[in-house]
Amino acid sequence: MSSSTAAGSSEKTHRSLVPARMDRLPWARFHWMIIVGLGISWVLDGLEIQIVSNAGFAKEFHMDAGQVGWVGTIYLVGEVVGALVFGRLSDKLGRRRLFILTLLIYLVGSGIAGLSPAIWFLFLFRFIAGMGIGGEYAAINSAIDELIPARYRGHVDIAINGTYWGGAALGAAANLYFLSDNFSQNIGWRLAFFIGPVLGIVIIFLRRHIPESPRWLMTHGHEQEAEDTVDDIEKSVRDRGFELEDVPDDKAIEVRATGSIPFGNPLQVIRKSAGWDKTILGVLLRKYPKRTLVGATMMITQSFLYNAIFFTYVLVLENFYHVDQSQTPYYFFPFAIGNLLGPLLLGRLFDSWGRRQMIFLTYGASGVVLAISAALFSAGALTATTQVIFWCVAFFFASAGASSAYLTVSEIFPLELRSQAISYFFALAQIFGAVAPALYGALIGNGKDTGPLTAGYYLGAGIMILGGIVALIFGVSAQRKGLEAVTEPLSIVKSGEDSSK
Repeated sequence: MSSSTAAGSSEKTHRSLVPARMDRLPWARFHWMIIVGLGISWVLDGLEIQIVSNAGFAKEFHMDAGQVGWVGTIYLVGEVVGALVFGRLSDKLGRRRLFILTLLIYLVGSGIAGLSPAIWFLFLFRFIAGMGIGGEYAAINSAIDELIPARYRGHVDIAINGTYWGGAALGAAANLYFLSDNFSQNIGWRLAFFIGPVLGIVIIFLRRHIPESPRWLMTHGHEQEAEDTVDDIEKSVRDRGFELEDVPDDKAIEVRATGSIPFGNPLQVIRKSAGWDKTILGVLLRKYPKRTLVGATMMITQSFLYNAIFFTYVLVLENFYHVDQSQTPYYFFPFAIGNLLGPLLLGRLFDSWGRRQMIFLTYGASGVVLAISAALFSAGALTATTQVIFWCVAFFFASAGASSAYLTVSEIFPLELRSQAISYFFALAQIFGAVAPALYGALIGNGKDTGPLTAGYYLGAGIMILGGIVALIFGVSAQRKGLEAVTEPLSIVKSGEDSSK
């Protein structure tokens, strides 16, 4: 690494091979530590949502349906607040500080919620738990993508995001056990709330050994620490018997340290006043408008469809197929397994065949399957079992597509605002997704008329297909490319190939 002074500026710059060195690493034990230590976040989120959805606390606190719904809503609001707050802090202070802090916040929030003596106490700590998980989404996706080599990044990120459904299945199994006659009414649901914190306590010790992102260090004035971190990672790889070739100097990039990126004044961005391209608004709306369209469309469409089906599937089974409420958890397991298998089995194609093609395929296929099931549902040709089978197939594809949405918004924006970009699109998706349960609940009605819900299913199918088309036309072919080749950091001194398309 060498330092120089940029022409016309007294600010020092430095040349770094950190990105090239990280991307040429073979798959090693270090990367498994990243997957286990950071990937647990999605397991915890799926676990939390499923445990709360069965509302074992409702009888103890004499809660009506509206109050039970608010427990979930407050958790989701907490996720949005946490993503926005900790997303900015992750870009400012570093990934490692935040993925330790957010996990601690989740542990406190979820664990203490299990000790709730009253409704208000439960609401408060569900909000805190949600903040922790929301912060995890922003900090963890950034860290994973910056630590995993380019040729593995796509399918690893997609698989990790898909583990949400492993957590959901674990939560469903926990509900069947803890909410059964094995425990008294006021004990079982409380014990279920401690499953996540127990897992988190184990993982937090592992996270202490995960280093700061060398890419973040490189662009924030800690170039020597970045080099030392990569040296340590390479040593751990060599100690496992791997040979590492030298990285040629022509793969170095020259960067100037940056601080916190300002949000920006809308008028400054519109007029392209001095410094507009170094603001968040300028990057999202003027420098990369097509990418912003792709990110927003992918996140909104998948969130809308998931919330529409996931939060109302029990009502559909009860009202249209007359499934007893006590039996509905058993229908959830195949649904969750289909969602888990999609990212695991299709993920590698996002790195081999291509991002845009696979996003179009997964979004489009899920929409087509859902549309076919809507036609059969309208005709009265489905049973509870066949309805669930169609959901399994549709969300086998949709889950891989939804996981790729988080990958997409992480890799198509500059490193210096990566966590914040994730947090903005996550918040946007949650806002639009929150509309779906209420809308589809109204469409279900009393279960006597299939017409409104059929129209809703066609709507959801069309929205997903639209998301796939937008990604195919305007998306970025990021497969097997280094993050800096996909999107130049704002701190880069010499601009390379134009990546604004």
